Amino acid sequence: MDELIFIVEEAPEGGYTARAVGESIFTEADEMEGLHEMVRDAVRCHFDEGTGPKMIRLHFVRDEVIAA
Repeated sequence: MDELIFIVEEAPEGGYTARAVGESIFTEADEMEGLHEMVRDAVRCHFDEGTGPKMIRLHFVRDEVIAA
């Protein structure tokens, strides 16, 4: 596997959530710096040594509501 993509969203209660696309991996953190480490840790725990992705991509999704 060359790349694993995570969808990152702001959590309603604060902080961030990250969910992997195509794998059953989910993590969360209060701050962006912490999220990077939590994602790396979750990926290390999910894959056997040497079988994980070479690169992790974080795709940020943000909902914005505007008046009509």
